Amino acid sequence: MSKTLIRGAKILGGEPQDVLIDGGTIAAVGTGIDAGDATVIEADGKILLPGLVDLHTHLREPGREDSETVLTGTRAAASGGYTAVFAMANTFPVADTAGVVEQVWRLGKESGYCDVQPIGAVTVGLEGKQLAELGAMHDSAAGVRVFSDDGKCVDDAVIMRRALEYVKAFGGVVAQHAQEPRLTEGAQMNEGVVSAELGLGGWPAVAEESIIARDVLLAEHVGSRVHICHLSTAGSVEIVRWAKSRGIDVTAEVTPHHLLLTDELVRSYNPVYKVNPPLRTERDVLALREALADGTIDIVATDHAPHPHEDKDCEWGAAAMGMVGLETALSVVQHTMVDTGLLDWAGVAERMSARPAEIGRLVGHGRPVAAGEPANLTLVDSAYRGPVDPAGFASRSRNTPYEGRELPGRVTHTFLRGRATVVDGNLA
Repeated sequence: MSKTLIRGAKILGGEPQDVLIDGGTIAAVGTGIDAGDATVIEADGKILLPGLVDLHTHLREPGREDSETVLTGTRAAASGGYTAVFAMANTFPVADTAGVVEQVWRLGKESGYCDVQPIGAVTVGLEGKQLAELGAMHDSAAGVRVFSDDGKCVDDAVIMRRALEYVKAFGGVVAQHAQEPRLTEGAQMNEGVVSAELGLGGWPAVAEESIIARDVLLAEHVGSRVHICHLSTAGSVEIVRWAKSRGIDVTAEVTPHHLLLTDELVRSYNPVYKVNPPLRTERDVLALREALADGTIDIVATDHAPHPHEDKDCEWGAAAMGMVGLETALSVVQHTMVDTGLLDWAGVAERMSARPAEIGRLVGHGRPVAAGEPANLTLVDSAYRGPVDPAGFASRSRNTPYEGRELPGRVTHTFLRGRATVVDGNLA
């Protein structure tokens, strides 16, 4: 593998420096580094971050290759600056056995655009009735450490307790999709003024908050780790903040779309805005931003949920829930958090790289940009401004809520262990 010199990059937004990559490792960081026989990339003050890590991605393979494949999903991830993603278990068949998680892991190895770490299901078939093969998935070649029935809530308190007890033995974590099913029967959007005016079934905030409250108490009781997927309400923020003040081992994520979009958009009846959990109010959005800034919410995770055109090009009630997010996540975070002064680029690196890698126990990712570290890197042109054009996405699906919206920032280069996966904004 040849050498590469990134010249004049602002590491985490700091003063311009040179970064020399030799093989899969960062060989040197400083100023005036001799390029020698290295390929030179003139960064011209672009932001250099550690490769991003997404703790919540739906790659759909096996079973829904019409929406996404591991190959197309990892290409999308690389385009968005990611060097590792955690693939959710709601595939067909469900990733509830060692065999299925190993299949996804091997597909990730073959794709080559980013590392793929499978997430194992908590229960057999995501049915919430019987624990899946948690230990076998952990001991498999895939080395599963995160377990989730995402898309469905582990609503049985006994099953949730047993899962927390089981994963504690090997330092795993249960990532909960917090949605009390009885409170969300027939729900179509956030319960509030807009749902009342539109006549759509409401999805109350308490359906999320009640599960989070229960699960942080269960985690405290058994002394285990729990992670809250796609936290979306101001009330959920307060519960997590309280739990952390008690020393409970809880972490939480927020999606880019919940940092920007509100339920007012549903007035258009455009199914691109239909998502689980639903878009909430402006008050919730502001509370989520503040919580991400102060560390109550630990990370940003995309919940990248690709769907084929026909699953979104229909009436609201029949449409699938979900949005693609890998290729726009960093731009939305820059727009909502960096450009507003709530986070600096070091904070972005912590919440989109270091901390998700730590929660998922993913070795070799989320590391500092320093000599001797793995060369998993992302170079970002933060001065760029332009409209989102889904026609140029690497993802197989186009269900983005940002089509035509002007967003800042553009990933120009991504490196996975020193090998360029994106060069000048194009897939290598």
